[in-house]
Amino acid sequence: MKKKIITLLFVFTAINIFGQAPANKTNYSNKGLSESEIVTNKAMKPLKKVTLDEASILIYDYDGSLFSYDLETETIGWTVKATDSHTEMCANKVTIADGVVYVPFINGEIFAIDNETGSIFWKSRLGNITDQIVLKDQTPVIHNGKLYITAQNQNQGSNLYALDIKDGSLAWNYKLDSATNEIPVLFFDNKIFTQSGSNVYSFDANTGKVLNQKNFEGTMNGKPVTDGQNIFIANDKDVLFALSPDKLDIVWQFKLAENQYNIKERILCNNNILYFGAQGTNVSSLYAVDSKTGTQLWKTDFKDDNIEYIIKENENIWGYTKKAKLFELDLTNGEIAFETKLTTLPVSNIEFPNDDNLLYYYCDAGLIQFDLREKDENVYYMRTSLLDNIYTAYLKIIR
Repeated sequence: MKKKIITLLFVFTAINIFGQAPANKTNYSNKGLSESEIVTNKAMKPLKKVTLDEASILIYDYDGSLFSYDLETETIGWTVKATDSHTEMCANKVTIADGVVYVPFINGEIFAIDNETGSIFWKSRLGNITDQIVLKDQTPVIHNGKLYITAQNQNQGSNLYALDIKDGSLAWNYKLDSATNEIPVLFFDNKIFTQSGSNVYSFDANTGKVLNQKNFEGTMNGKPVTDGQNIFIANDKDVLFALSPDKLDIVWQFKLAENQYNIKERILCNNNILYFGAQGTNVSSLYAVDSKTGTQLWKTDFKDDNIEYIIKENENIWGYTKKAKLFELDLTNGEIAFETKLTTLPVSNIEFPNDDNLLYYYCDAGLIQFDLREKDENVYYMRTSLLDNIYTAYLKIIR
């Protein structure tokens, strides 16, 4: 009997040290959700595939309105706004699938919109909160007829939702640990990977069943990405982890240079190489690391500045810094191929049209078309007013 007790104590101790046996707290209807978590949806017309309006760019303005802007005629085609919002703020990104635009608003609303006309297929709302930001830094992730997104609630904690893209109704929901969640999820191998507080989760994408949950010492606030084999996610300090997708075991970990931290969403993977930008007190760096081994291939430093944004385009890495330096780095060695100091500070992503000599970004004044040959900033769409304390805007060329 004594031997059995010792064995049981060892088992419980091992669970506490090495991980948690995931409990399934998945909800499949509003019955298990509070008023501030329930999903309400209204279908206006049947969802259908829509032809792409390839002359236009979607502008998710920093005041929280989304509109389609024709780049040829320089006119606004349509505009949509949230039903209600306690503050003017964009703070999210849009996704286009089969010509349908899926846009989350900070008040918890999500619309499915015809990209050509701006007419709405359905509206959905996550909770009934009117005095908080519910959806922040979210990109709708769409696969196999479902939309995946995480919402935050200061009182109830954050929630992972899967919605049916036919009408925006609830497919499943899971209550996460942390009250805030400002990172989009990753869909890979029919699983959803996300972080919450000090935990990383994997879910069955179809059923919402928790497959694995791994606890870390610090807060995990990095965007999860994959090379098709492993999952990569960073903490809020100075470590990037490579995790196995099946059990979330640590394959390798990479430590940033001294006084660097917070990779967050500045990470991407291409041809088994991870590229990520770290913030720094004195030096911000862009790293290239082998995704299989965690070996550093190169590092490019930006002194007395911080990398704000990176993207892969035309076989190179583009980005800009907090002090408005636009840069292009060679993928193979990290050498600077192009850089210039902008007179306008970007507050959005960068979009590249088919013309190799142009790019677009959004600033406080409006849409900027930047000519790479002339290094000229042309205000393509000008706002009628400027707002203070801009968080973010977002651009999406329809194609």
